[in-house]
Amino acid sequence: MQTKDRLRRLGRLTLPAVLLTLTAACGSSLYRVKPVAELPALPDNSRSASAGGVTVRVAPLLSDEEAQDLFEVNLPLAGVLPVRMEMAFESGVPVEIKRARFRLRDAQGRDWKLLSPKSAVARILKATEVFAYNPHSRKEFEKEFESYAIELKEPLTASDRRRQGFLFFQTPKGEPVRGDQGLVLTIERLPQPVELKLD
Repeated sequence: MQTKDRLRRLGRLTLPAVLLTLTAACGSSLYRVKPVAELPALPDNSRSASAGGVTVRVAPLLSDEEAQDLFEVNLPLAGVLPVRMEMAFESGVPVEIKRARFRLRDAQGRDWKLLSPKSAVARILKATEVFAYNPHSRKEFEKEFESYAIELKEPLTASDRRRQGFLFFQTPKGEPVRGDQGLVLTIERLPQPVELKLD
């Protein structure tokens, strides 16, 4: 009888603590993504090219540590390469950038797959073998991760001159990203095509 009473008391004490923990977990992300507002300006050594009314700048590739600092997960180890870029309106007529096509190719001629932020999150979870999680936490992670993606739906105009953010690419076979692969980013369907070496 005493054992049953002890178990009941223990249940009354631990149940609120468990519920509090679960409630707190519901409001949090799977990974602690740094707020996008804390992202520093593109560095001076970013590569740039003109595309007939648009200037494209691409930042040096993030190191594993820098990616970990932003997303609390090692994207290159998951086979995901974040490419930070900026598109700026120079002059002339508004430039539709939603039609732009981004291709990444390595020195071996292999094409890397452009991922939506949601697909990048799925790739990260698969590579890090995270299968059991609160669905709300995954949605929160997707939302925070997507805030880093470059917005391409609206045209660049004299009043809306600059877009900045990340494109996410997956390695050809989903293998971890290695350094110095001779990566070249090609952007098509702008007023002029652009080609930039990334490493």
